[in-house]
Amino acid sequence: PYYLLLLFPLHRNTAIMMVDPEGALVSIDPTMPTNSPKVVSFYLFAPTEKEDMFQNVLSQVAEQFSRAFRINELKTEVTNRLAMLEKRVELEGLKVVEIEKCKNDLKKLRDEMTSRGGGRVGNCPCKYNFSDDGKKLNPRRDVPSYPKYTLSQETIEALKKPTFDVWHWEHNEMLSCLEYMYHDLGLVKEFNMNPITLKRWLLGIQENYRSNPFHNFRHCFCVSQMMYGMINLCNLPEKMTLTDMGILMTAAVCHDLDHPGYNNTYQINARTELAVRYNDISPLENHHCAVAFQILSLPECNIFANVELEAYKQIRQAIITLILATDMARHGEILDSFKHKVDSFDFTNEEHVTCLKMVLIKCCDISNEVRPTEVAEPWVDCLLEEYFMQSDREKTEGLPVAPFMDRDKVTKPTAQIGFIKFVLIPMFETVLKLFPQIEEIMVQPLRDSRDHYEELKQIDDAMTEV
Repeated sequence: PYYLLLLFPLHRNTAIMMVDPEGALVSIDPTMPTNSPKVVSFYLFAPTEKEDMFQNVLSQVAEQFSRAFRINELKTEVTNRLAMLEKRVELEGLKVVEIEKCKNDLKKLRDEMTSRGGGRVGNCPCKYNFSDDGKKLNPRRDVPSYPKYTLSQETIEALKKPTFDVWHWEHNEMLSCLEYMYHDLGLVKEFNMNPITLKRWLLGIQENYRSNPFHNFRHCFCVSQMMYGMINLCNLPEKMTLTDMGILMTAAVCHDLDHPGYNNTYQINARTELAVRYNDISPLENHHCAVAFQILSLPECNIFANVELEAYKQIRQAIITLILATDMARHGEILDSFKHKVDSFDFTNEEHVTCLKMVLIKCCDISNEVRPTEVAEPWVDCLLEEYFMQSDREKTEGLPVAPFMDRDKVTKPTAQIGFIKFVLIPMFETVLKLFPQIEEIMVQPLRDSRDHYEELKQIDDAMTEV
């Protein structure tokens, strides 16, 4: 049975939660099993006289702070901006992609309030300035605030499939799903992870993805969930080690940390701090790696703390190799290398296995079109929004603009057809040679997506002629 807790405090806010008999929160979603909940009410009583005195002191302090820091003016500004965002949600008709945009704007607003007056370095600012010696992240040291969710059996099964709808989940739920994946694959046991450290690490990861239209925490979750799906679909634990599984999952989780929303081409052309730091060689991917291991360097977030030093060095190097492989500038080189190995692939050959892992993370990173149309298509809108944001900036700064990013030249069909035909299908068909079981659930949807966008292009062309 489940219990619906209705908490009635004396102030306006009311919390509603669903818990199981063990006290764990149950994710309230369409996959919940049928249930007859028992309602239990809890009443919080009036504060004591001492508490009243304490509240009076706090009120006086708050009033002084309010006057000193002009809190009321700040609250008015925030309220007005939030009202504007809420109005946008109504006007946009509650489309998934527009709601995601508003969530991103809210996150940007919070970030702005946090960093107001601090300023950042460079014309494509990144959160971490590594020139500050000893500067480290400051994730929460207590047990993370996101609650424990009991995933339904339907959700557990759905997580293993590319058809999983990533748009129906809030950040807390995605964190719990990622936590479940690490436990389910046996990684917590294999690396002797402290479960609380795993929670802190995941929360630290989530807090260090920016609120970009595309390269955000939901994208991180998409890539990680697809990796988990491929691990299950291809029966990888039977062919590779648990250490390999940990490397694949951790690289997927970390692969776009602190992405600033502007790609490597912009970084290099604009001569940003990142491009200078990494000598124009995969500046973003190098940055993602650096932030990942900066988080792991904190004892309270180090999920590999109980791994022997030599083993950790190998894990670290392998994760770096995979994250660097996500630079699309290296796509041809990596795929060609895999093509030469696939016909005589040897799972006992370390070089072969490393190459396979590089291809697997590449597949997961750009796998949205493998998903059902209603899940995949909003991601195209998000990606184009990020592209247009970059190309508008490039025009303003007098930098070269890629045609596929120019809002005056690109459409959804033209953006997708070439990418699906010449990048996605050839790569997945090469993986298909090693894992025939992916044809129906991964490769065929890509072919269907290609046909869908080609039909849309024909319609667009016909309308243009008219």
